[in-house]
Amino acid sequence: MVSLFSNAVFFNSLISKIGWCVALTLINPIISSIAVNAEEVICPAELPQAIEAIINSPEFERSRWGILVEPLNASSLNANPELYALNARSYFVPASNTKLLTTAAVLHKLGADYRIRTPIYITGNPPNLTRLYLAGQGDPSLTRETLQQLARQLRDRGVETISELIVEDRSLPQTIRHPTWENYDLNFYYGAAVNRLILNENTFNLTLYPQELGQPLRLEWDDAIAARQWQFNNQTKTGEFDTDYTVDITRTLGTPILNLTGQLAMNANSDPWGMAVLNPSQYFLDTFHTLLEIESIAIASAKIRDRPQIQKTKREVANIESPPIADLIRDTNQPSNNLYAEALLQLLGENALSSPLNALEAALNDLGVDPHSYQLTDGSGLSRHNFLSPEAIVQTLQGIARSPQGEIYRASLPVAGVSGTLRNRFQNTSVQEMMQAKTGTMTGVSTLSGYLEVPEYQPLVFSIMLNHADRSVREQREAIDKIVLALRKLQFCSY
Repeated sequence: MVSLFSNAVFFNSLISKIGWCVALTLINPIISSIAVNAEEVICPAELPQAIEAIINSPEFERSRWGILVEPLNASSLNANPELYALNARSYFVPASNTKLLTTAAVLHKLGADYRIRTPIYITGNPPNLTRLYLAGQGDPSLTRETLQQLARQLRDRGVETISELIVEDRSLPQTIRHPTWENYDLNFYYGAAVNRLILNENTFNLTLYPQELGQPLRLEWDDAIAARQWQFNNQTKTGEFDTDYTVDITRTLGTPILNLTGQLAMNANSDPWGMAVLNPSQYFLDTFHTLLEIESIAIASAKIRDRPQIQKTKREVANIESPPIADLIRDTNQPSNNLYAEALLQLLGENALSSPLNALEAALNDLGVDPHSYQLTDGSGLSRHNFLSPEAIVQTLQGIARSPQGEIYRASLPVAGVSGTLRNRFQNTSVQEMMQAKTGTMTGVSTLSGYLEVPEYQPLVFSIMLNHADRSVREQREAIDKIVLALRKLQFCSY
């Protein structure tokens, strides 16, 4: 930067014409601006000091940090590409940063244009079908509207009766509800069952409304078929104006009973809860059955099969195709959708004809990820039995970025201050729109990993993992965000 005052003749002339007081009035804002600009620059050698000033603050003295920052285009021939590393090869509970590995592996192996195809077979001819057979393929994008369209197509083809409606769900019991997930989580949308007959993401909405003082809260749901699988033990109360919110929903273990307790103030807004469907296969069958009858197609019997049925007379009459993988991974990463992540992991295993986790490791090997740098038990990060190192995440981000699908993968991630789980973070900062990254949050855990553009330096890839944190989620995120803001200030420096 060229100083305004490098020309002594100009400076002396300015003083002689307007005087010292006026000159200083003009000069001080310029000097202050120069000082601020100097503070906003961090040389690479100064980065450790800037990061450690944040992570070594007293509120995180009992917490554990793992951080790795590298240039995006770091060469594997470079013996030490790290700009900053702390516990980079150690294991951490990653929360939803796990999805970075899952979606990268699926995109790499299946390609951006791959679609999940759900076939529908029939025997007999309109108007009276002997059998209609839908074989579930684990498509997480199927909705009630999709089945409604199928029912209307059958009606338009002249179908009036179906003697036997069959839906096929070949899910293994251990994959439907992951054995390492918390029991409490299984009641809610983020812990919904993952099977081969997924409908409306296997969730429904329950809303609680305050009533007169002392009265139980009023319950409403948006899907009667899903809601009737549960029994609601409503022990809630409507509290006085501005009463503290204490509502909770728990399940009586081994039963379909949901216990609703706590208070909601009389003047409070409605209280929405995203709930898990209790029996997804039955929910799928009952919904499809209902939609067919709405279209005046009579069903004599309906059942679920857990294995394929081979029949020479069976012919495919239609199929349902999912959006392409490029869209599915975006719908996984942007809102951090656990069900989508688990469904895609199952799909990866089926296409590789191996277990899902073995298929995941094979795909990550192709991308250059050290298999000893992670130990995963699920594809979403909901399990606390997952272990990931910052090194594994950075290697994944670099590996997929070098692949032909690199731009598609980056586009699947939330954008700082704009979209997904980052839409409310980094707004009105230098990082807004300059970072594509994945968040991760659970009790005591906050993570953030992704790509950061630094125009005065070079593009970066980073992973920041915080475990054992006893501070609020807001405080955890603020500390992580400060680190990212420091990275954004990097600039090449000459000494």
